[in-house]
Amino acid sequence: MLSNRLNLSIKNLFFLFAIGVFFLTIVTILLNAININDCQCDVSCNRNVFFDEFKEQSELEFKVNRLAVIIPFRERFNQLLQFIPHMSAFLRKQNISHQFFVINQVDNYRFNRGALINVGFLIARNRSTYIAMHDVDLLPLNEQLSYRFPSDGPFHISAPHLHPKYNYRTYVGGILLMQNEHFQLVNGFSNRYFGWGLEDDEFYARLKEAHLKIYRPENISTNKSNTFVHLHDPNIYKRDTAKLFNQREVFFPL
Repeated sequence: MLSNRLNLSIKNLFFLFAIGVFFLTIVTILLNAININDCQCDVSCNRNVFFDEFKEQSELEFKVNRLAVIIPFRERFNQLLQFIPHMSAFLRKQNISHQFFVINQVDNYRFNRGALINVGFLIARNRSTYIAMHDVDLLPLNEQLSYRFPSDGPFHISAPHLHPKYNYRTYVGGILLMQNEHFQLVNGFSNRYFGWGLEDDEFYARLKEAHLKIYRPENISTNKSNTFVHLHDPNIYKRDTAKLFNQREVFFPL
């Protein structure tokens, strides 16, 4: 009787020992699997080092630099209704800290783009580190167009080889990014130009006189036909697109 009990106890011990070995084996396999997964995760993370660094740099710039988008404006509410949501989404994708300044001309004189930009800068300069002088009728489509801080110098986004209408070498209108200190260095725009044109040509002369190199987008995958949407209709805004009879004399005084 005692012998039978001993045999039963030994069998139970062997059974428990076998179960213990089985569970230990399962736990070991699971731990190895977890370690393997951890290694795979490390490898996949290393593959994304570039993107992580880019994100960190972008987040740092978001904290350090702030863009003031200055929009010289009059009676173009339909265009403004398209401009604000489009540009908000466009700048958010580039993680640009920004604020819009719509400078509205309410008098009966012809449109004075330069004076409006000057007013916008005076309002925005203490809330920003750089500005974008931005026509309300020009919307960028290509996300390769960077609105980041122009650390090297003025950055002309709507370059002559990309603008749907203007293609002369000295053109700096449309969309131009500048550091606040550079805008102050050239003393902003002239206030003397009413009507269409020449204020940006004179501004180009100011940039050259201050020895500021103008940078433009390079290696862009689009061209003049599909880089921007140009909402401009001269048939609707005939008065503001007309030049003054003596505008050339104002620009080139005798």
